[in-house]
This record gives sequence, structure tokens and C-alpha cells, in this order.
Amino acid sequence: MPVMPEQPTDRAALRRANLAWVIRVLREQGGLSRAQLAVLSGLSKATVSTLVAELTARRLVRAGGVAAGGQGRPGQIVELDSDGVRGIGLEIGVDHLAATSVDTTGAVVADRQIPFDVRSAGVDRTIDKLAEVADQELAHVVGAYPAGITVSVPGLVDTGRGVVRLSPRLRWREAPLADGLAGRLGFPLEKIAVDNDANLSATAEFEAGGMRGTADLVYVTGDFGIGAGVIAGGRLVRGSIGYAGEVGHMSMDTMGPQCSCGRRGCWETQVGLAALFHALAAPGDPVSDPSRPIEERMAIVRSRAEHGDQRTLGALHQIGAALGVGVSIVVNVLSPAVVVLGGYFAALPDWLIEPARIEVAARAVVAEAATVRVVGSELGFTAARTGGALAALSRVFDDPTQVPERSESTEAPA
Repeated sequence: MPVMPEQPTDRAALRRANLAWVIRVLREQGGLSRAQLAVLSGLSKATVSTLVAELTARRLVRAGGVAAGGQGRPGQIVELDSDGVRGIGLEIGVDHLAATSVDTTGAVVADRQIPFDVRSAGVDRTIDKLAEVADQELAHVVGAYPAGITVSVPGLVDTGRGVVRLSPRLRWREAPLADGLAGRLGFPLEKIAVDNDANLSATAEFEAGGMRGTADLVYVTGDFGIGAGVIAGGRLVRGSIGYAGEVGHMSMDTMGPQCSCGRRGCWETQVGLAALFHALAAPGDPVSDPSRPIEERMAIVRSRAEHGDQRTLGALHQIGAALGVGVSIVVNVLSPAVVVLGGYFAALPDWLIEPARIEVAARAVVAEAATVRVVGSELGFTAARTGGALAALSRVFDDPTQVPERSESTEAPA
């Protein structure tokens, strides 16, 4: 049963808190009658009825079926309105832009990705194109209220200002992404956020992935760059200056290859996509062709591994072992219950996870750490933008009064 948070004393704040509390109970418990809502929320039946009426007008809940069982007149179910509000997540990758929309239940209602050379385009042209993608996504949610937009970026992000402080992979520094996107879209700046891709991926895994509700997990991204999002005690860990999780730049070999950050031998030089392509593909191999979608290239790798191609199998074992070495450090430092491998790692679990687990078990400081679960993400390459969409949606969950009440003239017919 959900634990009711401490209540504010201001009347308006109290109403917002109660509206948010009803939404939270429905998210955690599913559809409920008003009587059940009153019991689980700890609010009176009269208060619940008033709150439900307002949430209905704000398109956050709706009437469902009839509650089964019990005595007396059957109660009508109240459930989240999956048609009324949308959260939008945008993603900037090295070679693509993408957009995802989710409804109030967390279900993905739209998802698309387009190839785009971000590094060659630079900041301004990329924001121009991202605004086009966002505008098309907003057009798709017509009829629903857009709760907000959250942009996923591989790099260090000042989330308070929406500025990409440093992204070695994109070759960006001090890029005012939120301001630029708001200006091009004509969308309210306060409804646009920017965050690190690993943080948003961890959020997606915790809220909607295969490890949903796991209070202590680490999500490791698998892309050209490597990062980690950390959930501890059910909360995202950002650290004192907001940049926790930059595990891709752990120094693993000071004499190793040069990293995008300028240093040598970082973990991402051993397990990032560039390392994978170098290990398993000769020049001219279609696997290394940047014009091909990454999902298509991973399908080629899987096919070769399934058919016993020795170069492919050797490369995957090498990457898996190096992955396990880095994961073991994360496990020894943070002691999570689960380590979720995302991105391309999740596309090749049959060949990467077992060598990674072996290294983690061998390097565990205490025996209990050797039992940590290492799993592939069910969200795959969509995790960061899905997390962005969920983060955008959380704004109206925290304060439902942000969604305007629907007037009678705009009511949809029954």
C-alpha cells in the first residue's frame, strides 16, 4: 500500500498534493472504485469524489468499468485516462535523432528515429532538425495535452539550465539546448528539460522496464559512449554537482587507445561500439557502415554469432569480459541488486552477459556481491527517449493542476 507523503498546510498546495496522491495510488494499484481509492489513499469519500471530478476534467483519469464483488450497489472504476495527456522524449545520438511519446499509463504510443550526423551538423543545425522532429511529434499528439519535452543527450548536462556542458561524443560544449529548442518550437521553456541519456535510461528501466520497481539498480548504456544511471533507494542519484555515473571514463589502461574525452584507456575504448566494430569487422564490412541503422547492424552480428563465425564470437567474448571488469568495479562501489545492460549490450545478451557475469563473480570483494544480477534491458535502444517521455509526464503527476481543465465546449462526445 502506498505511503502518504507529509501534507502541506497551504490550501492550494494541499489540493495539488491530494490530486497528485490520487494519481500515484492509481498508477501503483491500477483502476479502483472511489470507495477503494478512499481506503487506499486515506482520504474521505467526499474528498476523493471531488478530486476525481477535477482529475477527470483535467483529462488525467476517466470512468472505467464496474467494480466486481462486494455488497450493495457496484462502484464504478476510476482509471488513468490514457488518451488525455502525453509525455514526449527526444533523443540526440551521434548518428541519429529520435522521438517517443507515452501516455499516462507509461505505454509508448509513438516512436521514430531518423539518421542524422550530429557531429558534422554542429549545435545549431542539430537543434534546427531536432525542432522539426519535435514539431512533428507534437502534431501527432493533437487532442491530448503535451505535459512537456525532455531531451536525452550523451554527456554532462546542467539540468537546471538545460545546457549541455560537455559531450565529447557530440563534440559539444556549453550548448544551450533547452533555450534553442524552445525558441524554435514556440514551446514554453519551463516545459522543456534536458538530461543525460544514462540517467533517463535508468529512470525508464525503474518505471517501465523489466526491472520495474527495483529500488537499487545500475543501468549501463551501450553505445559509442558508455555511461551509467544509478537508482538507489528508489531515487536517481545525481551526485553533488549532478554528474554522477560517468563510468565510461574510468581509466582501465593508461597506455590504451585514446578516448573521445582526450585521455587514454577509458572503459568506453574497450567496450563502446567503436571497440566492437574494430574487433569484429574488417574495413568495408557492412557492420561498420554508419549509414545503416544500428539495429540492422546488430542483426548482422547476431546472425554471424548464431552461425558460429569465429571472429565474431571471439570479439564478443573479448567485449563481454572487458564489460564484466568495469561492471565489477561498479558493483563493488555501489552494491546494486541488479545491473541492467542497455543499448547494443541488450541486443547481444546471449554472448555478452555470461562472460561479464564470470568477471563480476571473480572480482567481487565479498561473496554476496558475486550474486548481483546482470541482465539485458528489455527497452534496448529506446530506453533513453522513453525515460525522457516518462520524465516529461512526471511533471503533471507531481502537479496535476498544470493540465488545464477541459471546458464543456471542448468535451469529447460520450
